[in-house]
Amino acid sequence: MAIHYDASNRLFHLQTAGTSYAFELVEGRYPSHVYWGRRIRGQQLHRLVERSMRPSFSPLPVPGRHDLSFDTMPHEYPGYGNSDYRSPAFEARYNNGSSVTDLQYESHEIISGKLALPGLPAVYVESDHEAQTLRIKLRDSLSGLVVTLSYTVMEKLDAITRSVSISNEGSEAVELRRVLSMSLDMPDDRYDLLQLSGAWSRERDVYRSPLRPGMQSIESRRGSSSHMQNPFIALLEHGATEDTGSVYGVSLVYSGSFLAGVEVDQFRTARLFIGINPFDFGWRLEAGETFQTPEAVLVYSPDGLGGMSRIYHELYRTRLCRGQYRDAERPVLVNNWEATYFDFDADKLEAIASVGSELGIELFVLDDGWFGRRNDDTSSLGDWFVNEQKLPGGLQDVAGRINKLGMRFGLWVEPEMVSPDSELYRAHPDWCLHVPGRYRTEGRQQLILDLSRPDVQQHLIETISGVLNSAPISYVKWDMNRNMTEIGSALLPPERQRETAHRYMLGLYNVLEKITSAFPNVLFESCSGGGGRFDPGILYYMPQTWTSDNTDAVSRLRIQYGTSIVYPVSAMGAHISEVPNHQVGRITSLETRGHVAMSGNFGYELDLTKFSDEDKAIVRNQIAEYKAIRPLVQFGDFYRLHSPFEGNVTSWMFVSKDRTESMVVYVQVLNEPNEPLGRLKLKGLDPSRDYRLIGTDRIYGGDELMYAGIAAPRFNRDFGSAMLRFVAE
Repeated sequence: MAIHYDASNRLFHLQTAGTSYAFELVEGRYPSHVYWGRRIRGQQLHRLVERSMRPSFSPLPVPGRHDLSFDTMPHEYPGYGNSDYRSPAFEARYNNGSSVTDLQYESHEIISGKLALPGLPAVYVESDHEAQTLRIKLRDSLSGLVVTLSYTVMEKLDAITRSVSISNEGSEAVELRRVLSMSLDMPDDRYDLLQLSGAWSRERDVYRSPLRPGMQSIESRRGSSSHMQNPFIALLEHGATEDTGSVYGVSLVYSGSFLAGVEVDQFRTARLFIGINPFDFGWRLEAGETFQTPEAVLVYSPDGLGGMSRIYHELYRTRLCRGQYRDAERPVLVNNWEATYFDFDADKLEAIASVGSELGIELFVLDDGWFGRRNDDTSSLGDWFVNEQKLPGGLQDVAGRINKLGMRFGLWVEPEMVSPDSELYRAHPDWCLHVPGRYRTEGRQQLILDLSRPDVQQHLIETISGVLNSAPISYVKWDMNRNMTEIGSALLPPERQRETAHRYMLGLYNVLEKITSAFPNVLFESCSGGGGRFDPGILYYMPQTWTSDNTDAVSRLRIQYGTSIVYPVSAMGAHISEVPNHQVGRITSLETRGHVAMSGNFGYELDLTKFSDEDKAIVRNQIAEYKAIRPLVQFGDFYRLHSPFEGNVTSWMFVSKDRTESMVVYVQVLNEPNEPLGRLKLKGLDPSRDYRLIGTDRIYGGDELMYAGIAAPRFNRDFGSAMLRFVAE
């Protein structure tokens, strides 16, 4: 059993393979956090929390209990207004204008398996034996609100998920103002906060700082998870490293505006929380209705940041991503974007594909510019019919040419957007997000379709399905290139306007569910100006994401390293592009670009017809080598060796599940004169086995490779790189 209930002490104990998570019912009514950390037997868990009298400024909600204050009690799901002054997880506004809520335990149930969340992506199980779920029902007796806390224990995958549903069993409507997915109080503040922050073309830099008194948080107010922040934070005990120390991660399965943070209170305890951003959020809950929050995924590891990452990788790769491509090797592709931009015709596309076919590339992707009157980025989004001036034979002709070369055909779309200069916008100007009388702010000369509307959702489902049925399309790159402004919907009444952004996400998820289900043989890759929506919510529908529009190999060291903190390599699109690089102007060798890009879902974004015979030979070898290591890269265990945020060298490696095969990538950014000799220590190998360095006759013990290491590669140039492959003897 993964979930145990001690009735005599009113205590719930949740256990994964390596974790214990426990809370008790104080006074039989109030869920109070007890423990989260390394797995313990838990015979005396009810004695872990020490209670003592605090100053009078911490109110006493229970008469006679001078040692109990909501201001100091470690809550499982704190509400607003009843003497806990810390940041609440839940706040509602009632018809009398008040917001005070008193949530008390009513009942609980423990069930096998895991329930789907209505309308929302979530981690899933393939058998009820994989998980157990605890549902705690809390009631506010005055209003009739019922808050149900759901905890699912993924025992073997070593993770716990949390979500909340709110049902209005009263007689009057209630306005929900703050509904986070989880909150818990840690016993102290001796942690560092780790976050993934950045910007367009500089996504998911790793930031780590010690907790301080007060609030520290990250958030997106943009209507998407955003380039700037990622819906994930972690607490690391002081001194925790990549390989040692306790790490607590929380990740939100959601693609919209979010809030995540930690509040350190006067007694130096830390409240950890994540959920939908309360900023500009509201939800009118009528009598008899229920609201469901997104899911938070909690992972604890005693083995440092790397241990936490590998738990997330396995969980998200095998029980968040879905469909036939979840466990399938992803094709090597070439995308025409940086080769042609908007200037192409069928002959030019076929020429690029022809060279790609000779080199071993498996998929050709036609990017932006194939539809409407799209010759630049100022028009035609929403007009999903072929630009016959460029492609008089339509997609069927182009796909046919590609297929004859032995390659599959893929297509770029940006369905959530509409250009003011488009047939769709002229026919339906109210179909975009807007506020009557207010200027409609454009980004990249486009507006956002109002996916909170069922009619817009249906239009997209029918239109994009029509495109996918028009030709043999086996891959779709689904882009989204701006964030929300003037967030309003023509179909919602005034009291529901603050629901628009979340209803948009529910609408998007509905569209994605319908389209991806209808086309199970299509590999969908998400994109938002690169990595602006690289989050677990999107991975549920599309098993990979374009990691960044920045394809420079040196920039990608940080981007891919930061992304790997939470997300599996099988989710990362990584391509070789032209030099000088179109984003930063840097010139790196084809070899180095290859080593970095082969550490993800591999491809090219350049004009292959301009390659010399020497370049073609390098590319042909790269593709052959990637196909040999592809299962290892996409499905092996990932270990970080050297951080680009800490020095001049970046290194990581992949190890097969049976530990018989491994691959190491080592990149040195700048060359140095008379540099010290270094050693490279590997990870994840079997210390009792011997390994041969492929391409040589050298044999090393696994223990030697991990504990003593090998001589670090040396280079006589900037941006040098090496790839080392080992196989067990």
